[in-house]
Amino acid sequence: MADRQYLDLCKTILDKGIEKDDRTGVGTKSIFGYQMKFDLQKGFPLLTTKKVNFNLVWSELLWFIKGDTNIKFLLENKNNIWNEWAFKKWIESDEYAGPDMTDFGHRVLVDEEFGKKYKEQMAIFKEKVLNDEVFSKKYGDLGNVYGKQWRNFNGVDQLKNVIDQIKENPSSRRLIVSSWNPAEVDTMALPPCHSLFQFYVNDGKLSCQLYQRSGDVFLGVPFNIASYSLLTILIAKECGLEVGEFVHTLGDAHIYKNHFNQVNEQISRTPYPLPNLRIHDFESIFDLRIEDVELINYESHPFIKAPIAV
Repeated sequence: MADRQYLDLCKTILDKGIEKDDRTGVGTKSIFGYQMKFDLQKGFPLLTTKKVNFNLVWSELLWFIKGDTNIKFLLENKNNIWNEWAFKKWIESDEYAGPDMTDFGHRVLVDEEFGKKYKEQMAIFKEKVLNDEVFSKKYGDLGNVYGKQWRNFNGVDQLKNVIDQIKENPSSRRLIVSSWNPAEVDTMALPPCHSLFQFYVNDGKLSCQLYQRSGDVFLGVPFNIASYSLLTILIAKECGLEVGEFVHTLGDAHIYKNHFNQVNEQISRTPYPLPNLRIHDFESIFDLRIEDVELINYESHPFIKAPIAV
């Protein structure tokens, strides 16, 4: 079951992880080299030991598929998971004239008065991204992040090419999409954590393996599991294949020190059966709309909130 594999990862990090400093200043417990396998025929691996917002998973994935890099599409679909990186670009610019937002990710956790100012400035920022086209282009765009690399890696539409290859030459060992583009890493708001994925066809089933260089295990990894499983399901459907496995290989798998209590709470919970998906008929994943994919029969424990390290 998906939850058991994920919770085993959490326990391994808490029990055996090495304490490390990191660029955010928060600190982590970390292990290197870990793999999980999810049989996609046994249900959609959306964790049930804490609620995971499927709309956020699906709208972000569709954003990648479209090749979009501006958070405006995400905001239009009530998805705020990339806001902080775009917001940081604005508050560090000469055009920002509001209160000091330096180190907002940490200060908002310990200073209630600052938290109110932060929320006010974030609300202003989101409104401008949604309604001011010039501002949106300047500050809503995250640079050459995932969608750009998937659809235009130095001029190559990797995602379209790999789907065509699966249809035409399913035995190929070159069914690979890379988000790690060394020439453009410095132009990205955040260098790609889920950096390379490969498809594999066997016995009429499509499997996918993701190599993730860095995994925020409490906040990010549950999304990554669901997102790449969904991508595999959608591509299998387009290519007339059944689904196989999603294989998740992690490089630096870490839990932030300010997530330990939340992780222990999740470990104490008993998983529910996995949900399923209802997917409307489509010819190409590039034609999909938000309403074309629905989550059904999802039962879970409540959300567990935790701060994000920016």
